[in-house]
Amino acid sequence: MLNWDDFRIFLAVERAGGLVGAGRRLGLDHTTVARRLTSLETRLGSQLVDRSPRGARLTEAGRALLEHAERIEAEVLAAGAEVGAIRAEISGSVRLATPEAFGTWLVAPNIPRLHEAHPALQVELVPEARRVSLTKREADLAVTLARPPQDRLIARKLADYTLGLYAAAAHLEREGVVTDLRELPTRPLVWYIEELIDVPELRFFDEVAAGARTVFRSSSIAAQQAAVASGLGYGLLHVFAAEQDPRLVRVLPETVNVERSYWLAMHPEQQRLPRIRAVVDFLDTIVEGGRLRG
Repeated sequence: MLNWDDFRIFLAVERAGGLVGAGRRLGLDHTTVARRLTSLETRLGSQLVDRSPRGARLTEAGRALLEHAERIEAEVLAAGAEVGAIRAEISGSVRLATPEAFGTWLVAPNIPRLHEAHPALQVELVPEARRVSLTKREADLAVTLARPPQDRLIARKLADYTLGLYAAAAHLEREGVVTDLRELPTRPLVWYIEELIDVPELRFFDEVAAGARTVFRSSSIAAQQAAVASGLGYGLLHVFAAEQDPRLVRVLPETVNVERSYWLAMHPEQQRLPRIRAVVDFLDTIVEGGRLRG
């Protein structure tokens, strides 16, 4: 008889890329992970994982088993969720990965609404500019800046949003306002650290500010907005976030409108889990009322 726990260990090895990492995720030592994986291989009569000092990679048999193991995992999760739903309480943990601006200015300020509706539900927010892998189960849900590849995921557009050119009112009073985009190269600009941009959709500097002089760079859009609001110079900021700060003034709104989109991605088998559904509904609600475009 096959044991679900052995499948769980197999999935952890695939997602962690090695036995030690899998053991860390599961709270087991790596020798136990190795023994259980070997037991599964023996029962199936096939080597599932090539092990080396560089890590672990699935064999052809392992890749064939992966889809089945993920379906088994999904059914186990769904069964637990449906039984839990009998108690009429949505509970558990959902890890949500988002771009920094979305998580900082849309999710976090509105999270009390979700907590009030579902006090037993815990959201783990990962608001970062780097890519987070759903296929490796680094998160349960992901808001991304582009439609993810159709790699065992489902995705849909969540909302469009706009970035505009901003400066602090105090800076504009001191230095004057640019009246033409061609003047921007003569003014101080705040921007990303180019070599640390992990998402192509954030590379829009040349669309607006080619040749401009940057005086401060940060991988954090929240830090950029704080620097602009303090009076340092101009910045290309999210309209939905910048409009919340009374220190900021939008400049050349008819000329500078960078349009981007947010996408929502998840595993198809997870969309029927009550805790996932609750967070998805919450995200739909906050983007509807968030005035993301300007």
